Amino acid sequence: MLEINIPEVVAEVHAAWVRYNRAVDDNDAAVMNELFWDSPHTVRYGRTENLYGHAEIAKYRGLRKTRLERSYPRAVITTFGRDFAFAWTENRTKGSDKIGRQSHTWVRTDQGWRIVAAHVSDMEA
Repeated sequence: MLEINIPEVVAEVHAAWVRYNRAVDDNDAAVMNELFWDSPHTVRYGRTENLYGHAEIAKYRGLRKTRLERSYPRAVITTFGRDFAFAWTENRTKGSDKIGRQSHTWVRTDQGWRIVAAHVSDMEA
């Protein structure tokens, strides 16, 4: 039977999630790129772009120059077994009235937890 939300697995994914969001806020492209699965199968849909494969995602990260000041009023991490998880996050960027949303699919790899698919969008508050 598939175990849902094994506490130590949730803690591992949460730590990776925190590290990733800190990297986004600090515009640390090296960490953001590290935490995305290095594969042509990785997908990231952003607010204005659809990116396919780690190379496209890394190129986009290299062009991004913005640091963010965000808060995270709600995040839901659900793990399935020991190697697969979803993270759904609401965030608020200082100076914006929009609610940011991001979803990640995380998979445990030989290198650690990596995002294999991501989606970012906004909605009006």
